[in-house]
Amino acid sequence: MSSPNIQQLTEVIRDKSQFIDILFQEVGKVVVGQTELIEKLVLALLCDGHVLLEGLPGLAKTLTVKTLAQTIDAKFNRIQFTPDLLPSDLIGTMIFNQKTHEFFPKKGPIFTNIVLADEINRAPAKVQSALLEAMGEHQVTIGETTFHLDDPFIVLATQNPIEQEGTYNLPEAQLDRFLFKVKVAYPSISEEKIMMNRMTSNEAPTANKVCNPLAILEARKLCNDIYMDDKVKDYILNLIFASRFPEKFGLSEIKPFISSGGSPRATISLTKASRANAFIRHRGFVTPEDVKSVAYDILRHRILLTYEAEAENITSETIVRKILDRIEVP
Repeated sequence: MSSPNIQQLTEVIRDKSQFIDILFQEVGKVVVGQTELIEKLVLALLCDGHVLLEGLPGLAKTLTVKTLAQTIDAKFNRIQFTPDLLPSDLIGTMIFNQKTHEFFPKKGPIFTNIVLADEINRAPAKVQSALLEAMGEHQVTIGETTFHLDDPFIVLATQNPIEQEGTYNLPEAQLDRFLFKVKVAYPSISEEKIMMNRMTSNEAPTANKVCNPLAILEARKLCNDIYMDDKVKDYILNLIFASRFPEKFGLSEIKPFISSGGSPRATISLTKASRANAFIRHRGFVTPEDVKSVAYDILRHRILLTYEAEAENITSETIVRKILDRIEVP
């Protein structure tokens, strides 16, 4: 693609992405700080991806997701995951009508645009597998009938990083289905003071609807048109392959700590998220900085560590940082 076309594309993107700034502004009326979290949720919407949020209770995870749903006028359901949850509690079940002597589907809370799966790691394996079909295929099966879910459809799941009784480790296949794994941090003192004043006043802040799901779907198509140079594509591939074969990229020191590297889905996710990151910054082309800004959240749950890494307190973030430091930026 020639430079004039990139310039023209950037002008189109700049015009069509203006609603993103208004969206951030509206969410910011209710949610104090958590800028990175809000950005990643919007990126997930633009990428048709799911997000795993990890953070301690009380860090506004639920509030942020609920507020985002309000601003885009989307249907929203919150599901509290518990050890006794059944797949039918999630997707629905078949009900027998005594008058017609026929079964009809009673759809569950999964039939919405945005699902907040609260404390997802408390649900047993059968519920996880039901959710996996919804996340991967955008459909669920009730009885013998398959139902397609609304578009957009994304799962925003939360889990508590503190080990507790009654929790289940998420299957690796399901972890890979999440576009991002975002670690939610404490707010700063100044942010928490604003929060304290705002949330203890008589008037609770509210967010206005500034767009609709159709605008998100149109933005997704535009994201796919954003230009990515072959050098940036090669950079993405080098990052992923360095997580699989570190010794080939001069990273032999981290090889003993990696059980398995990023999957091909990680490559696709990194490509999509980099384009979406360019979109929210009103650009029609991807830079290496776009790739770097999403790399941690895409790779931290996809690089599986060995027991040796755990013994030496080496995290997946450490591995990603070493890879980013070593791979040459185009």
